Amino acid sequence: MGFPDRIERTLELAHPPREVWAALTTAEGLSGWFGEEATVDLREGGVIRMSWEGGPVCELRVERVEEPSVFAFTWPVSGLPADDPRRTCVEFRLEPIPGGTRLLVVEAGFAQLVEDDHGKAYDSHVEGWTNELGELVAHLDAA
Repeated sequence: MGFPDRIERTLELAHPPREVWAALTTAEGLSGWFGEEATVDLREGGVIRMSWEGGPVCELRVERVEEPSVFAFTWPVSGLPADDPRRTCVEFRLEPIPGGTRLLVVEAGFAQLVEDDHGKAYDSHVEGWTNELGELVAHLDAA
């Protein structure tokens, strides 16, 4: 039996692509909605370090940078041991639309997990993207 491999979300934001791009790809932007602190080496193969107050530090590996339309990274699968090499890939696609930006977010790679790990990780990320993208909207609207 197969498992869902990807999570997809589409948002229409009342902000130009350059503002959305900055929120997704800069330390200041990411720390405003996705974590408490961030460092960003924005180049393919670069590392983004995210930390949360009282929580873990997570290393994201930059996979794709096509400013201002595509940004992708891989990161560890939540709930797996820290030394587990499996990662999921998160891709953001920005498209200018009248009055703002259409943002497509896709996280893929969950099908590589066994049933117990898949359920925990997939459900956690479905909920997580709902929360985090709500914080992205609030961050952009407050700017």
